[in-house]
Amino acid sequence: MTAEWIRWPANVVARFGGEPVAFGGDYNPEQWDEHVWHEDVRLMREAGVNLVTVGVFSWSTLQPEPGRWNFGWLDRVLDLLHAHDIAVDLATATASPPPWLTTRFPEVLPVDRHGRTMAQGGRQAWSPSSLVYREHSLELVERMAGRYGEHPALALWHVSNELGGHNSRCYGEQSAAAFRAWLRERYHDSLDELNAAWTTAAWSQTYSAWTEIQPPRLTFTDSNPTQELDFDRFSSDRLREQLRAEIAVLRRVTPDIPITTNMVLFDAGKNMDYSSWTADLDLVASDHYLRPTPDAHVELSFSADRARGLARGGPWLLMETATGATSWRSVNPAKRPGQLRRDVFAHVARGSDGICFFQWRAARAGAERFHSAMLPHAGAGSRKFREVAALGAELASCSEVLGTRVAADCALLFSEESWWAAERASHPHNGLSYAETALGWHRTLWEAGVTVDVVPPSADLSGYRLIVVPMLYLISDRDAAAVAAAAEAGATVLVSYFSGIVDPLDRVRLGGYPGAFRDLLGVRVEEFAPLAEADSVEIDGVTGPARVSTWHEEIELTDAVAEARYLDGDFAGAPAVTRAARGAGEAWYVGVELPADARARLLDAVAKRPSAGRPADGLEVVTRRSAGHAYLFLINHGDTEVTVQGSGTDLLDGSVHEGKITVPAGGVRVVGSAR
Repeated sequence: MTAEWIRWPANVVARFGGEPVAFGGDYNPEQWDEHVWHEDVRLMREAGVNLVTVGVFSWSTLQPEPGRWNFGWLDRVLDLLHAHDIAVDLATATASPPPWLTTRFPEVLPVDRHGRTMAQGGRQAWSPSSLVYREHSLELVERMAGRYGEHPALALWHVSNELGGHNSRCYGEQSAAAFRAWLRERYHDSLDELNAAWTTAAWSQTYSAWTEIQPPRLTFTDSNPTQELDFDRFSSDRLREQLRAEIAVLRRVTPDIPITTNMVLFDAGKNMDYSSWTADLDLVASDHYLRPTPDAHVELSFSADRARGLARGGPWLLMETATGATSWRSVNPAKRPGQLRRDVFAHVARGSDGICFFQWRAARAGAERFHSAMLPHAGAGSRKFREVAALGAELASCSEVLGTRVAADCALLFSEESWWAAERASHPHNGLSYAETALGWHRTLWEAGVTVDVVPPSADLSGYRLIVVPMLYLISDRDAAAVAAAAEAGATVLVSYFSGIVDPLDRVRLGGYPGAFRDLLGVRVEEFAPLAEADSVEIDGVTGPARVSTWHEEIELTDAVAEARYLDGDFAGAPAVTRAARGAGEAWYVGVELPADARARLLDAVAKRPSAGRPADGLEVVTRRSAGHAYLFLINHGDTEVTVQGSGTDLLDGSVHEGKITVPAGGVRVVGSAR
């Protein structure tokens, strides 16, 4: 076997049966004595590892001082991996600069909103606006590409690592200068245009010279919201510029090697507009670390669905996940027996053509010494390593799933720009969470057995039967028109409160709420009416009887009909949930924050499906399809066995099922059948 099989995207899509699913993880041989490397590759092969990421944090090892390079150890590592048929995802090693660079050029270091310069000693200690960092990092990339571009182990380039995960916002002077240059381009070198866009007449903020403009540093009161939004865009663009600069070197020197970078799609990933990055990549790759909550597997599914949405339904790669505990939370619980297997197959079910972990061998020292690994501190004689090896064997049996596509006829619209803008201060309710609202609607769809593509508002919406728009506070005219067109063409669109409120400059759309969606939904709202924490009202209708809190509003019907009404409170008798016919489809508006059970009943009505058709509690059901085959993934997160209708052969244990499939408690089945 060579690295050829793993060269995304075309080579993976074209191979439906001859090669294994990518399986492996981050490998940091520079942290270990060289004699350990031979044990590593032996155990990797025992575990079924066929892909490792190398070099992520190795800049200071590769270049210990200015002008001195040390590639010998990496030469030997790549040769050793190739000799054992292990492909390499080679990092550009630019994620964290070496101490000599930040000591010689302290301006490389980022500055926080309080004006404090971050020190060397952690990771990602560089400002995205630093030209010195850019120059030195690209020299490193050039040397890496020139030295290893034709190495037979090289399968994939890995730009940086979790780009922007810690250093996405820098407020120093070099960032201020870069921000001004970005603004001059955005606003056509016109201060009048910028002043109009930012509405600087408010609070006496009108600018008369470009040098007066600063990043939104710490102020006594709230900053200008459009200035903050533009700074978010600028900051994401600066990181994308670094990504594109490294990619340009790699494409020039090694045009045949595909390129990716690992994105963090929840929590720390808030600060990057990933939907604008994917066009630069050959492969979408994501990192995911399980939340320590009872329903963590639902958020896992959301992140996987978002990775697939960014990949436009094509193959993607889980670049990092954990075999067990992480090390950065206040409490870092281990995974329960069987949980690792369920988590892995949930990612594969939702479109990942590879599973990689951080990391291969648990570190003996350093900040991540207590982070779990494929090979734990206890060694190969451990339960964890046996679980990992068993996973490697099971994933190898699923090779025919490679390149197939997930069957999803529902889209959930998710926007980083709306995430940034919706969670600013000075809103009607400053306790709303855009991300948690989206996750709540996704959870309801998950529990109903509906597979969802989480896509940006700019995505092609044709072909989706159901489109869910949770709290999409900011949206462009073009994207709002596309949602309306989808409804006219036959889709059912469901929009929640606080959606369509502002344009891309965070300016309120006048004429009544919900702004951009007012005509589509056939409703008009004059005033927001968020509820104080102790307050609630009761509604009834298609949702069933439900007591709602957090948010409600008085809805005026224009050409919609009421599907649920308030039973008490200031708006007793008024609509709370509405529906409007639109062409071949329809548009629903939810003007309240619904509890989970009411949301489930509403979804059954909106999707026109009986509640009896829902999967058993805790059963995850996803289908991947090729032209001739269907692969039914059944993942039982519950404590009792579940039986469903279906026929086919389980790829994992070879069992044949006729008419019904039984999934053990905590178990997984991948049942393949001809279409």
